[in-house]
Amino acid sequence: MSRPEVERPADVRTPAQRPAPRRVPWPTLGVIALGGASGALARYGLGVAFPHQAGAFPWTTLAVNVSGCLLIGVLMVAITEIWSAPGWVRPLLGVGVLGGYTTFSTYVLEARRLLDGGAARAALAYLVITPVLALAAVWAGSAATRALNRRRRA
Repeated sequence: MSRPEVERPADVRTPAQRPAPRRVPWPTLGVIALGGASGALARYGLGVAFPHQAGAFPWTTLAVNVSGCLLIGVLMVAITEIWSAPGWVRPLLGVGVLGGYTTFSTYVLEARRLLDGGAARAALAYLVITPVLALAAVWAGSAATRALNRRRRA
């Protein structure tokens, strides 16, 4: 049995009273795409330079995700507490470059490959240590940046 339709009130506001439709932020999307492409290329380059064998622990992906999170911690403190960054910096560097550089989707895929390859303990360890180290790296990057800024100001 279908649900009865609920009658919704009509929008009786005049066009002048209605909120303006949101415009697509093309410049912001452009800097995100540019940053994302460069971050993904950096990650790809590291994967080519430091490949891991099938069934082996994915150290390169772990290092990429942890280093990217460290840099996110540094960046966020730098642009929110230390200097007033232009509006495009956060989308370019945070969402774009570091979002493209880190790869938590590959992390899950590689954990699955470890599990499928019979390395259940390694898969579980990878699933646990990656987010723990990633969060610790964000904290460390933030704390180190704040400490360096305090020392610089003293």
